[in-house]
Amino acid sequence: MKQTSTLLDEVEGVVQGHRDGHGFVIRDDGEADIYLPPNEMRAVLHKDRVKARVVRSDRKGRPEGRVVEIVERSNQVIIGRLLCESGIWIVAPEDKRYGQDVMIPKAAISAAKVGQVVVVELTEPPALFGQPVGRIKEVLGDVDDPGMEIEIAVRKYDVPHVFSEACVAQARGLPDTVRPIDKHQRVDLTDVPLVTIDGEDARDFDDAVYCEPAKIGRGKSVVMGWRLLVAIADVSHYVENGSAIDIDAYERATSVYFPRRVIPMLPEKLSNGLCSLNPEVERLCMVCDMMISPDGEVTAYQFYPAVMWSHARFTYTEVAAILANTRGPEAAKRQDRVADLLNLHDVYRALLKSRERRGAVDFETVETQIVCDEAGRIEKIMPRTRNDAHKLIEEAMLAANVCSADFISQSKHVGLFRVHEGPTPEKVELLRNFLKVSGVPLSIGDDPSPADFQAIAKATKERPDAQQIQTMLLRSMQQAIYTPINSGHFGLAFEAYTHFTSPIRRYPDLLVHRVIKAILAKTKYQLPVLPTPGDAHAKLSKRLEKNLASRVAEPGQKPRKLSVDMQAWQAAGLHCSANERRADEASRDVEAWLKCKYMREHLGEEFGGVVSAVTSFGIFVTLDAMYVEGLVHITELGGEYYRFDEARQELRGERTGMRYALGSRVRVQVSRVDLDGRRIDFRLMPDSDGLVSRTATDSGRAGSLTGAETGRKRRSDPAAQAPKSSRDRAADGSKSRAKGAQRSSAAKASDSPKPKSRKPRRRS
Repeated sequence: MKQTSTLLDEVEGVVQGHRDGHGFVIRDDGEADIYLPPNEMRAVLHKDRVKARVVRSDRKGRPEGRVVEIVERSNQVIIGRLLCESGIWIVAPEDKRYGQDVMIPKAAISAAKVGQVVVVELTEPPALFGQPVGRIKEVLGDVDDPGMEIEIAVRKYDVPHVFSEACVAQARGLPDTVRPIDKHQRVDLTDVPLVTIDGEDARDFDDAVYCEPAKIGRGKSVVMGWRLLVAIADVSHYVENGSAIDIDAYERATSVYFPRRVIPMLPEKLSNGLCSLNPEVERLCMVCDMMISPDGEVTAYQFYPAVMWSHARFTYTEVAAILANTRGPEAAKRQDRVADLLNLHDVYRALLKSRERRGAVDFETVETQIVCDEAGRIEKIMPRTRNDAHKLIEEAMLAANVCSADFISQSKHVGLFRVHEGPTPEKVELLRNFLKVSGVPLSIGDDPSPADFQAIAKATKERPDAQQIQTMLLRSMQQAIYTPINSGHFGLAFEAYTHFTSPIRRYPDLLVHRVIKAILAKTKYQLPVLPTPGDAHAKLSKRLEKNLASRVAEPGQKPRKLSVDMQAWQAAGLHCSANERRADEASRDVEAWLKCKYMREHLGEEFGGVVSAVTSFGIFVTLDAMYVEGLVHITELGGEYYRFDEARQELRGERTGMRYALGSRVRVQVSRVDLDGRRIDFRLMPDSDGLVSRTATDSGRAGSLTGAETGRKRRSDPAAQAPKSSRDRAADGSKSRAKGAQRSSAAKASDSPKPKSRKPRRRS
C-alpha cells in the first residue's frame, strides 16, 4: 500500500519551480510532491537538489514542506533578457520557473546591451534575503532576431548543439563514398530497385523499400504473398562502439526537429551524406527481408548487411498521386517504378488487415504543420494531409521493427525494446467514468486491451464529440519508453516491439543494429562505458522500478535483482527515453513561441473555436482556422462560481447551470499574448452558442467538433499520451505554467514510424 507523507518526514528531491513563485520538491522516492510556498523558494532555484521536511497539509490537502538543507546547486545556465532598473543590471529569466531575477555586476555584463537575450552563469546562489548573482556567459542577440526562439530552447532544455572537437575530427576522417573494403561480406543489392519515400523537405534518408510478389509455402499449400525488403542505413558501420562520434550521439540520443532547423544526432557528413540513402549512389545498409502472407502475417524473415543503390527518391505526395492514377503525369515520369509502388500498396493493404485483427489503436487525428517565411515568422498553420503513401511506409517500418524485436528475443540477447504499457488503474477509472457520463454504450474493464480502445473509437466516430472521446482515450494511456525488459506495446498491440528503422536520428536504433550484427556474428554485444543518467531521469527510473515490482508473481516475493549488464542497458534506456522527452519539450516550446508571435498580430480579433480541454481554472479553446489554442480563464466566464466536473470534463455554473464541456462551440477574442510565458489568453464573446445543455451532455451529444489537434503524435501509436500537457499540470498549480499557446494532449512520442519531414519522424 502506498504510504502518505507524515509531518516531520525529511525527504530528498529536486526543486521544480512554478511561474507563480511557489514550487515543489519532486521526491526521489516517488511519493506525492511536496509543496513549497513562495517564502521557501527564496533561497532555492528550479532544479536545485534539497532535503525538505513536511510540516503541514495546505488547504488543497497537499503536503507542504520546508527546505532544511540544500544538497546540491544546479549548474544549469539561465537564459533571460538583460534589463537596467535604476542603475542596477538584472537578467529576467525567460523560464519563469526561475522565480527570481539574477543580479549582474557591471563588470560582468560583457558586451551585452539592454534588452538583449543572454546566457547567465550563476556566481552566487540566492539566499533568504538576497537575490542570485551571475555573470553573462553568452550574448544570443535581440529577442526578434530570426531563429532566436530556437537558440533559447536549446539552452533552456540543455540540448547539446555543438559537437565535440574529437567528434568533428573523427567525422572529418571518414570517407566520402563507399570503399571496396566496406563491401566485404555484404549482400550486393545494387540491382534491386529499392527506393526512398519521404517528405518534400527531408534531408536524411534512412530507409528504402522494395516489394515483389512471391510464393509462400510448398506444394498444394502454396499461396501468393509478397517479399518485402526494408533497407536501413548502416550507421553502426561508421560509428564505432565507444568512439568520439558514438559518445556525442549517445549524449544527444535523438535528433531534435524545429521549424526550419534540425539539431542532428550525428555530424552532417554522416546524417546527410555517407549514411543517408541518397539516390543513385552506393550505400551500406542493414536489411530486414520479409515474406508476408495474403492476410498480412510475416511468415519468415532474415537480417543481413548489404550494399544498395537507391533507384529513386520519391515524396509522399508523388507516390499518392501515382497510386491514385497510374496513367497520370506523375506516373508517366516514373514509369519504371510504378509496378513496384503498386506491389508496396498491395502489401500495405495486407498488413492493414493484420493491424485490424490485432486491434491496434489507430485514431483519426489532425496533425498540423507550421509554415514559416525566410525571417522565421509563421505565414500559416495548416493541417498535414496523411495519405496512403505515409501509411504504406509506416506499416513497412512497423513490420521491420517487430521482426527486430523478435530476432533479439529469440536469441536471448539483451537489447532495448520500445515498451508501451496499458493504462494505470487510476486512468482506467477516470476514462470509465467519462465514457459513462458521455453516454458511450461501450466501456472498458480493469485490464483493457487495445481492441477495447479501438472498438470505442469506431463506435463513436460518427458522433459530434468523437474528437473529444478520442482525446480522452489517448490521455488515458501511458508514454512509451526504452527498456531492456520487454512487456509489449499496448498501442500497437505487439508482444515485442523495438526501434530499428531510424539509426541516423535515434540512438536506440543504433544499439539495436549493433545487437543484430552481434547475433549474426554469434557474439555478444557489449555496451560502451556511457555516462549514467542524472536527476532528469529519476522519475522514469522510479516508474520502471514500480512496474517491475508490480509484476512479481507471489505476494511478498521481491523483484529479481538486475545484473550489472542489465543495469547498464536500463540506464541507457532511461537516458534515451528522457532525452526523447527533452527533444519533444524543446520542439513544443519553439512552436509555442512562434504561435504566440503569430497571434500578437491578431490581438483584438474574434474567431470561432471549440473547447479542447477543460480544467478547474478555465477552458482551453482551439481556433477553427488557426489551429492555435488559448485559455479562457474562469474569471472570464461570468460572475458566478463554476465547479469542475472531472468525470464529465466540464465546468458548471452553480447558479445558472451553464456548462462548458469538451466540444462546446464558442466565439472568442484574442485578449492577451504572453511571449515569455508561451501563453495566449482569450475572452469569451457574448454571442457564443456552444454552451452545453444538461440534455445534450447527458446523452453524449456535446456539440459539433471542428477543433484540430496540434499535438505532433502519429495516429497509429498513442504511446506518448502519458505525459501531462502544461494545461493538465497547471490544473492543480503543481508543476508548470499553463502554456496556452500549445497543445500536447494528442501525441508526441508516437510510435508510428512515419511520416518523415523536418519534424521528428516515425516515433514507433
